[in-house]
Amino acid sequence: MTRMRNNYVREKLLRGEPSLGAFLGLQSPNVAELFGHHGFEWLLIETEHNGLDAAEVETMVRAIETTEAIPLVRVPSHDHVPIQRALDTGALGIKVPMIRTASEAEAIVKMTRYPPAGTRSWGPMRATGYTAHESDYFERANDNILVTFILETVEGVENLEEICSVQGVDGISIGPADLGAALGYDPLVRTHPDIEGVAQKMVEVGKKTGVAMGISARSKEDLQKRLEQGFLMINYGADYALLAALAGEGVQTFRDSVSDRPHR
Repeated sequence: MTRMRNNYVREKLLRGEPSLGAFLGLQSPNVAELFGHHGFEWLLIETEHNGLDAAEVETMVRAIETTEAIPLVRVPSHDHVPIQRALDTGALGIKVPMIRTASEAEAIVKMTRYPPAGTRSWGPMRATGYTAHESDYFERANDNILVTFILETVEGVENLEEICSVQGVDGISIGPADLGAALGYDPLVRTHPDIEGVAQKMVEVGKKTGVAMGISARSKEDLQKRLEQGFLMINYGADYALLAALAGEGVQTFRDSVSDRPHR
């Protein structure tokens, strides 16, 4: 690789075109590679709720790079260190949890931009091919990194339009579990009229500001529904959830079949 890879997912979203991805929580480079080869356009590496360290993130980014998928990292916090490390290892975007205000969004965008546009520190060894294309990376990184957030607080919902008005905010995805909990509901119940109301508000704000709105889809029907509503950044489930669903379906089919057979 002699140049920084083009982030076609960011380009699609900025043009108002939908993009399909998946969530990687199993800490497996093999699963990441498999998903990439099967057509997901972006893959989001989880680092907020598991034990992945920076070296393991780098390994997963490297696996995704063997495919056409764009590697993204869900960082654990608003701190600049995990954001910088994710980008320096070669990720082409971040997803940041618990966004609340426009000032938070502005500060995080600056963490992804080199001066004078931002505050990112220079030193992306792997991302520059270990200096092989550092000039190209420095020239293009600010316009090639996808910056997205997770909407999962009441304050974030109240400030949604202001957050989306911050230059450099490319997308916001709804986090139904934590948002549901913040609204006083069981976080395991991810479909509720109030949450759907927030989803509708997101689509409206997205059309007004040009920011791509994201949401998870758990079935083919749900995927079609969300696209029709106007969501652009669609997460078709998590690796562990997809695997668990298929495994559970097979086991249940077997048990039902066995229970229907006459005993000898």
